[in-house]
Amino acid sequence: MIDRSPSAAGVERLADGVFGYVQPDGSWFINNCGFVDAGDHTVLIDTCSTERRTRALLETVTAATGPVTTLINTHHHGDHTNGNYLVEGATIVGQRKTRDVMLAEGIQLYESIFPGNDWGHLELRAPEVVFEDRLTVYAGETRIELIHSGHAAHTTNDVLAWLPEQRVLYAGDLVFNGGSPFALMGSVAGWRASLDVIRELEPAVILPGHGPACGLDVVDTVDAYLGFVQDTASRGKAAKLSPLELAKETDLGAFEKLSEQERLAGNLHRAYAELDGAEWGAPLDLGAAITDMVAYNGAPIRCFS
Repeated sequence: MIDRSPSAAGVERLADGVFGYVQPDGSWFINNCGFVDAGDHTVLIDTCSTERRTRALLETVTAATGPVTTLINTHHHGDHTNGNYLVEGATIVGQRKTRDVMLAEGIQLYESIFPGNDWGHLELRAPEVVFEDRLTVYAGETRIELIHSGHAAHTTNDVLAWLPEQRVLYAGDLVFNGGSPFALMGSVAGWRASLDVIRELEPAVILPGHGPACGLDVVDTVDAYLGFVQDTASRGKAAKLSPLELAKETDLGAFEKLSEQERLAGNLHRAYAELDGAEWGAPLDLGAAITDMVAYNGAPIRCFS
């Protein structure tokens, strides 16, 4: 049995004063966070999906370093932002669209898809400091370069937090390690382009948004999966199959061991739209895509948040 409780989370040293907060097993709404020790204060990268998980995160971080004074959000999804309001006294930094989407959509719990979760008490708190493409934040002497690739990828507002001296990259959900990538709210093609940005940085250590710390080999796996989605979509369009019909008949092959396989149906909705000429990150009928994901799964989608 996998222990997915908040107490199962562990702190991993990525470099001097640079840490990952890794939550097993990295499935739906169980994300990773990071923190950088600045001596008398701490820079935190992301919060968690539930009140309980975020309180556990903050207790661990403040005990290990000190109070959080700056919080960086890697994108708007609730597993990375729902706990923002609990980081009292900290300034929240994010890409402009992160703030825009959060204010427009509010807290999204998707209770019809993930029934029975204990979200606790949640309040919306969006970034107060926003940027477009790049911003530098300092944690003491440690330089953290925030990079938005300028287009949609996993979402429209993904941010890489890059520590050039330590060669550590907090990748957010541009990297999944062990889980299926999910491009429904972004762009399959744009995501692949953003992976080239990661490759150009040449990080020594990557903390993905979900799953264990890794290296560039996992970036290649994510890229290969997204290429597989594009190739599969091209075949399905030629055969005039719906995304769900195509997903059900598709052999995942080398990707059959990735978790959250139902994301294939959602990813095909995005890939189909791009084949039809949709711009990267263009709005889609998310309800239809998610309905297909549940149908592909044959049951409510598992979530252990």
